[in-house]
Amino acid sequence: MTTTVRPFRPGDAQAFRDLNMAWISAHFGIEDEDIAQLEQVEETILAKGGRVLIAEQGGEAIGTTALIPLGPGLVELVKMSVREDSRVAGAGRLLMDAAIETALEMGATSIWLETNNVLTAAIKLYERAGFELVSQEDWRATPYCRCNTQMIKRL
Repeated sequence: MTTTVRPFRPGDAQAFRDLNMAWISAHFGIEDEDIAQLEQVEETILAKGGRVLIAEQGGEAIGTTALIPLGPGLVELVKMSVREDSRVAGAGRLLMDAAIETALEMGATSIWLETNNVLTAAIKLYERAGFELVSQEDWRATPYCRCNTQMIKRL
């Protein structure tokens, strides 16, 4: 079955929430920033000039990611998720490619992300897409207790 990636549209908020809650709760606890972004995607992401992308197969949402502007030329990649039974189908790579293209459309020169080193498959995806580890002294403040890895991709 073909996987496609498209922009967020009305009615996608529940899929965005559910797909992300699934992976976060499987590995970590849900944090305040998660709740804000997942319960109020329009206010916390879209109203800030951000974009949300949805991967779908057969009309069903199977993955998500979002980009939030942080400053001139810098966007943050957040809430990247792919439903567990769809991970081997390449949906993560399609989402990443679409996110990079979208970041360029937004005028970004760099993409920042925060993750945790237990998410080895995600980190491999980020590295294959050209993200590099950020040294501790260059870290940005993070609202997440689970964040122990920060990465950046220069466009």
